[in-house]
Amino acid sequence: MAKTTKKAEEGSVLNRPEEEGALNTRPLVRILISGGGTGGHIFPAIAIADAVKALAPEADIRFVGAKGKMEMEKVPKAGYPIEGLWISGFQRKLTLRNLSFPFKLISSLWRSRRIIGRFEPQVVIGVGGYASGPLLQIANSQGIPTLLQEQNSFPGITNRLLGGRADKICVAYEGMERFFPSEKLLLTGNPVRANLQQIKATREEGARHFGFDPAKPILFVFGGSLGARSINVAMAANAAALKARPDVQVLWQVGKLYEAEFTVCETAQLPNVKAEAFIDGMDLVYTMSDVIVARSGALTISELQFAGKPAIFIPSPNVAEDHQSKNAQALVKKEAALMIPDAEARVRILQDAIALIDNTERRQRLSANIQKMAQPDAAARIAREVLRLAQSAKE
Repeated sequence: MAKTTKKAEEGSVLNRPEEEGALNTRPLVRILISGGGTGGHIFPAIAIADAVKALAPEADIRFVGAKGKMEMEKVPKAGYPIEGLWISGFQRKLTLRNLSFPFKLISSLWRSRRIIGRFEPQVVIGVGGYASGPLLQIANSQGIPTLLQEQNSFPGITNRLLGGRADKICVAYEGMERFFPSEKLLLTGNPVRANLQQIKATREEGARHFGFDPAKPILFVFGGSLGARSINVAMAANAAALKARPDVQVLWQVGKLYEAEFTVCETAQLPNVKAEAFIDGMDLVYTMSDVIVARSGALTISELQFAGKPAIFIPSPNVAEDHQSKNAQALVKKEAALMIPDAEARVRILQDAIALIDNTERRQRLSANIQKMAQPDAAARIAREVLRLAQSAKE
């Protein structure tokens, strides 16, 4: 492979034959993974790391994230070391925050060079998010093999800028040659946490855990760990619809940002509604739910493909390039999900959800179609590609 560093050529190594008489000490595979900012970037990155460790237990894997972002907490909890860069996004609107961007970028490029020089990785992986840019830019400039993992049907600006120099780009949707060189693309799907790929819990166990009756319909509504204001406002405005259908049980994750505001509203106080700031045990939630209403982030979609649950997506209007709408539309075209524009959520959120609960045939069709889209070996396929690049780095 053309892209090799002098340090890689000198023995950074997978299975380099030892000279006769030398100690048979096998150097570690060294991999850097960068990116984050949201669970949609972080959890796939951790799934890739876990898959690499399953194939190559001796691998030394480290993460690089953005200081102050959630990866600085989630990655260590998963058992991996992480270093932070002083980096944030460039605001599209004129704002004072943009004045600090050049200084953050220079600082992050300098620190990325230090990290790479110290760790000497064979491969650098970018999963999207602010920290991916500086680290992969330095890796590319030094000829270190790089791999991108793009979760969305419309890539973020960081991955689009890096795609031209990446060695391999792992994607979750067809048609990505619109954005990346076709010869670099590998359709893998998005990595999903192992406990959500093969859910062992039963509907009864899930319902019992949350205090619901498994014999009655269960609707799950959520807008991500932090919450989604428009979804919460829509739910709060529709108490009457749930009063009229006391048989429909609702688990509503309002998000940590909105706990004080929405857990005390009329809808949240109804006897058939449980409003929580944050919910653990997503395997239990998925297995018990008849219909799920959610944002259409790539991670949520991938998890629902494994769960095989009928979904109504309300794409966030506040994401780059409106990529959540494009994610959802990719499923709607295959009759694998329904979609409500964010601007119509207040009127339609419970109207459409209850109509779907009452339409067994449509739920079964949506469930079957979304499950067909699951990619159960996504993490392992990406891990094999990472190890192939690491191997080629020494040749």
